[in-house]
Amino acid sequence: MGQLTTVDATFLHAETGTTHAHIAGVGVVDPAGCPGGRLTAPLVASLIRERAHLAAPLRQRLVQVPFSLDHPYWEDDPDFTPERHISEIGLPAPGTRRQLAEVVAMLHERPLDRARPLWEIVLVQGLEGGLTAVYAKVHHAATDGVMAAETLAALLDLTPEPREVHPDPDRIPERAPALGDMLRTGLLKAALHPVKAALSMARAVPHADEIPGVAAIPGVGLASAFVQGALRREGLPRVPRSSAPPTPFNRPIGPRRAVACGELPLDEVKRIGRGLGGSVNDVVMALCATALRQWLDKRGELPDRPLVAGVPVSLRGGRSTTDACNQVSIMTAPLATHIPDPAGRFTAVRRDMDLVKRRFAVTSGSWVRELSGLVPAPVAGPLTRLVLQAGAAVSLRPINLVISNVPGPQFPLYLCGARVLGYYPISVVTDVSGGLNITVFSYDGTVDIGIVACRDLVPDPAEIIDHLDDALDELKALVAD
Repeated sequence: MGQLTTVDATFLHAETGTTHAHIAGVGVVDPAGCPGGRLTAPLVASLIRERAHLAAPLRQRLVQVPFSLDHPYWEDDPDFTPERHISEIGLPAPGTRRQLAEVVAMLHERPLDRARPLWEIVLVQGLEGGLTAVYAKVHHAATDGVMAAETLAALLDLTPEPREVHPDPDRIPERAPALGDMLRTGLLKAALHPVKAALSMARAVPHADEIPGVAAIPGVGLASAFVQGALRREGLPRVPRSSAPPTPFNRPIGPRRAVACGELPLDEVKRIGRGLGGSVNDVVMALCATALRQWLDKRGELPDRPLVAGVPVSLRGGRSTTDACNQVSIMTAPLATHIPDPAGRFTAVRRDMDLVKRRFAVTSGSWVRELSGLVPAPVAGPLTRLVLQAGAAVSLRPINLVISNVPGPQFPLYLCGARVLGYYPISVVTDVSGGLNITVFSYDGTVDIGIVACRDLVPDPAEIIDHLDDALDELKALVAD
């Protein structure tokens, strides 16, 4: 994995007492196919020991550069022991999904230990129906959502019988550079940083109208268009502009989390998309828009202008890659939550998503990489935390929340013989991106939904899951008509 990129390092810098930058997933599995009919920590540890060479985030730890002169490096942990990362707990009877959500919320509040590889697995036994839940957590500095799914896939099989995986006899454990080399490299980068920062700024300016929060500032769109014209980029598609309105989940977050999980039938989502002339992602965004509208309206806090969602986009281009660093950018799109008519709301969501996707296809959201490289490494950590704290203090709202849609395999997978019945992604909330995050993962015929929120702001995100069910019925009625 080498050295952390500026984007990777930003996820380390962003961590505070109330914000942890790890991503996770909850897999619900049927352990009947495991030896003895039980999925255990020793069984999972043995599997990871056999397959750790397939996924660098499993075996590599951080190595800090002295004086934070440069971003940290990754190296293979010489003391790597899977058992240190895996634990088991039990749910009290009857082991309901709501009880599981409470346990997952508490697990998600705990930071990862930076002295060892940045991942953790907790097996939650006693789920109703004889099922087991697998909570798997990895730091966002080590991987993005797509690569995290691929890392997990290295541990999964296509059949109940685990495939035979042979170790790589030629693999040489990766080591961080020597102390002197790290210092020399850091000093050289510091000397060259003003030039690199100037180039990054020059490359980012034409895309200022894409940057959350910045795009809503009066005059930014005009200035960006002027620069695009000067660079002969007049053909760039315009992006819809809307400033994020205040909501109950756009306030300073606390350390506690609330979690909810649900699922929708993928064939119904696809049928709605075909009937209304949109993609699966358009339908997912419209469902979220309707659910959020209902949740806010129920509380008498529905804004008169649309919520603005940040939508992460993978830059991996559909290629299979072993590069675990973050290759992700973000689009912003209005959610049409202010439109009461369901048909009009779906049309507006589809139109705005089409506009932002057309723009992204041209620019690839390069501003994320460019802006992350503006600050020199020695001050990047303190400055990032200062900006986040200042943003919370002045109620900075570049977006209202993040909504992510990760496509997954449409066939069953197995962990140590246990069939994976569902996989619910649990992501990150921050003061700047909002105290609510909705992530969906399509798997084996279902759209699995994971919601995480600051418990102080959204105490019961299961209400939003219920509204998503209502939203699906609403769109199904439109197709039926």
